[in-house]
Amino acid sequence: MEETPVKVAVRIRPLLPKEILHNQHVCVRVIPNTQQIIIGKDRPFTFDFVFGQNSVQDEVYITCIKPLVSSLIEGYNVTVFAYGQTGSGKTYTLGGGHGVSMAAKEKGIIPRAIQEIFQRITENHITDYTVKVSYIEVYKEELRDLLDLETSSKDMHIREDEKRNTGTVTKNCCLPSVSMFWGVLPSVLHFA
Repeated sequence: MEETPVKVAVRIRPLLPKEILHNQHVCVRVIPNTQQIIIGKDRPFTFDFVFGQNSVQDEVYITCIKPLVSSLIEGYNVTVFAYGQTGSGKTYTLGGGHGVSMAAKEKGIIPRAIQEIFQRITENHITDYTVKVSYIEVYKEELRDLLDLETSSKDMHIREDEKRNTGTVTKNCCLPSVSMFWGVLPSVLHFA
């Protein structure tokens, strides 16, 4: 695994039909052959990865997530964190189109990662794996367990795991063990 523990990617979504109808314009542009964007007329920002308006789900997955899945299978902890304002494209990038029967090219990074994780586990006859899943939303500094909406955000906490030195843990969230791709996907896509 690479030495840089955190990498940041930005994805610029195209205008929605209603935005085009209201004559709105894209305010972010990619500087060609760089990992930079310009906001407005002259505010450049540099990222580890930049995906323009014409990027596709597979490109984002292969570039940003596939290496993390490999690290996960090797025993490292990995986290994917999507951040942005409402309507910025997080849900599409994470989940893809709506429903389990979406076109393969529309699948977001979550269904692609889940599918690859279970495929790699199935192919490995040497190592025993236990897969546990949590799906948490942080909104206005409140935690929400998307696998168990009955859990109060006041009962959930994200803490550093000092005992096992394995990064962070989320206390009091739903953390089911799953043994197959279809055990995970419907619950996750329900909220994506």
